[in-house]
Amino acid sequence: MGKINSILLFCSIAIVILLTIPVAHCNIAQEPKAVDNWFQKLSHAKQKMTKLHFYFHDIVSGRSPTAVPIAQANSTSHSPTAFGQLAVLDDRLTTGPEINSTTIGRAQGIVGAASLEEFSLLMSLNFVFTNGKYSGSTLSLLGCNTVLNEFREMPIVGGSGVFRLARGVATAKTHTLSKNGDAIVEYNIVVLHY
Repeated sequence: MGKINSILLFCSIAIVILLTIPVAHCNIAQEPKAVDNWFQKLSHAKQKMTKLHFYFHDIVSGRSPTAVPIAQANSTSHSPTAFGQLAVLDDRLTTGPEINSTTIGRAQGIVGAASLEEFSLLMSLNFVFTNGKYSGSTLSLLGCNTVLNEFREMPIVGGSGVFRLARGVATAKTHTLSKNGDAIVEYNIVVLHY
């Protein structure tokens, strides 16, 4: 009986946690028939350009890190570039660099140290917008982030919601890097979409 109560308690806690997580809801219909109709009208649609500016809060220290290592190669601890280390992240996106700035979404994905010669991350991220004009939409980034360069350009390879079929460029610049590894990164993004 105690085991069943523990399982029920765990399930109840999991449900409460899942219900409190902000979920991106898009105003664009997403069922298959609606998506098909959207594509049917695409040949008549005008391409738009959208510029976005936000800050990415990458927290690796403290009680509630938003980026955590999940795997590494046996040789990673001997590599000056951390080659072979993988991390998963769920970082806040905000309107300003301050910790109390308005949250507009999350950067969710996997990053891996992918260079033997410089500190460079292969980034596979979704920018999930949960607040503001683009709430419910996403942009997908897949590219190389040479972290120690002042400016890093990475491709936007897709999106959802208002950013369906998006393509473009994200430019990152480190705003702040603390001694414990926490970083605030400024992003400027230009995307073409329909």
